[in-house]
Amino acid sequence: MRDMSREATVKEISERLGENERDVGIALEAIVEPVSLYESVYNDGEDSVYVIDKLTDNEDTAEEWIENISLKDALKRLNSREMSIINQRFYKGKTQMEIAEEIGISQAQVSRLEKNAIEKLKKYMM
Repeated sequence: MRDMSREATVKEISERLGENERDVGIALEAIVEPVSLYESVYNDGEDSVYVIDKLTDNEDTAEEWIENISLKDALKRLNSREMSIINQRFYKGKTQMEIAEEIGISQAQVSRLEKNAIEKLKKYMM
């Protein structure tokens, strides 16, 4: 009989259910309630430490991390043509002329579409 003074392990649960350990682990993770980035994980009466403070690393500051999330969300709001131009220009490093030749419009049109897309991104990220 299992010791009732502790939680069952994933292995114990999977054996009892006759299921794969990995599947049981995924199921257990799926039912965990989400936590706010601004939930306090420590408070000494004066200063609090929040979840977001624990998630940052040496490469990205919290602000950069949030900006990256905002940018990804803003990119999803562009139409397919704008998204394609932004992707080719800033992720693939193509010139406006290269893009214009590929999609069959003038370089001036690519420039205008790129400028409009950037303005939309700025607006969506505010």
